Amino acid sequence: MLDKVVHASTVSAGVGASRHGSLDADSIIKNAPDPVFVADLEGKILSANDAVYELLGFRTDEVLEQSLSRFISPEETREFTAALREVIERGATRNARLNPRSASGEVIPTTLNASALRDSDGKVIGAIGILRDMRELDKVRAYADNLIKNAPDPLFVSDLEGKIQQANDAVYELLGFRPDEVLEQSLSRFISPEETREFLAALSEVIEKGVTRNARLNPRTASGEVIPTTLNASALRDSDGKVIGAIGILRDMRELDKALAYSDSLIKNAPDPLFVSDLEGKIQQANDAVYELLGFRPDEVLEQSLSRFISPEETREFLAALREVIERGVTRNAQLNPRTASGEVIPTTLNASALRDPDGKVIGAIGILRDMRAYEKVLRDLQESKAELQEKILDLEKFEEVVVGRELKMIALEKEIENLKRELEKMKQGQNRWI
Repeated sequence: MLDKVVHASTVSAGVGASRHGSLDADSIIKNAPDPVFVADLEGKILSANDAVYELLGFRTDEVLEQSLSRFISPEETREFTAALREVIERGATRNARLNPRSASGEVIPTTLNASALRDSDGKVIGAIGILRDMRELDKVRAYADNLIKNAPDPLFVSDLEGKIQQANDAVYELLGFRPDEVLEQSLSRFISPEETREFLAALSEVIEKGVTRNARLNPRTASGEVIPTTLNASALRDSDGKVIGAIGILRDMRELDKALAYSDSLIKNAPDPLFVSDLEGKIQQANDAVYELLGFRPDEVLEQSLSRFISPEETREFLAALREVIERGVTRNAQLNPRTASGEVIPTTLNASALRDPDGKVIGAIGILRDMRAYEKVLRDLQESKAELQEKILDLEKFEEVVVGRELKMIALEKEIENLKRELEKMKQGQNRWI
């Protein structure tokens, strides 16, 4: 029998190499790290390596020449026989499940990969089977299943065609379907054809990059409600590291969408010019007051860099203000002088606060502009009034100098008159004495 095993393993070496091939085959089987056995087409074990005896705990004489049905259930024996037929037809079978019983009675979960055993004429005379002990992997899977089941967010597992293999209670609660209405169903049952294409594109991204972020899905519930969600998906890999599907986490966006709608309403109806920009200064959103201030149409403002409307120096100042927003959450009274559609330069001040995503990360800024033209006009008027007042003060000072000069001259003249009067009086008194 071992000669047959030899020929089966060394068909390409030719008939003359049978003995050498036998030694090679025996060595390969004996030293394989995984449990390896050779069976005929009836499932009788012809050869096995030490790893088989170590796995099952039997002696060599308790394994060799025994039917595999001694170690596995009748149902699995039928599955193994079907696997043998697949080996005969296709030359190999992959990942058949076997749960052999060990000498101690323990049932050991394994997967079987089998390839054809051929004689020197190329005829299939049995199979070479490699078992993989799945106990550790099954523990890992049980742990993963537990994580999936108890995840707070809706979480599902799909294959590469978008068929749902597993889902947690949060999925059923979100959608309102029973497990049997979700499992083994294509995701296309719950989302639109367009979103199905987007999901398959996301799967392609998962295969290429290992992950995809924030794809939009709007699944329909059992009651017909359409629920806005975002999908974060990561790769599901088999034991060999090959991507076999995706683990998807859905985030219910209804409350966030309400908040966004409310914020959109606040932005739209704000009395001051208000805009939203990303961290590079690209304008994502603006209200009517912005278009009224600048005189541009929405398509001339949205998705444009703020540098289109302000000078290079002010662009640098705005980006510095954005950095301050990222670090401190807010910036105050930065000076901007945007140009309008007519070319007018409008003095404004910018107050900006941080725009954050659902995880709290700063993704941009909400900016409020204050038109300073009226304020600057008041300042100019005050300056002009001050200048006029200063001129009047100078005139008054000059007038005061003239008036004071005249008063001093009058006082001096009055003193002189008094002196003359006194002199006259003395002269009169002198004349009277002579008479």
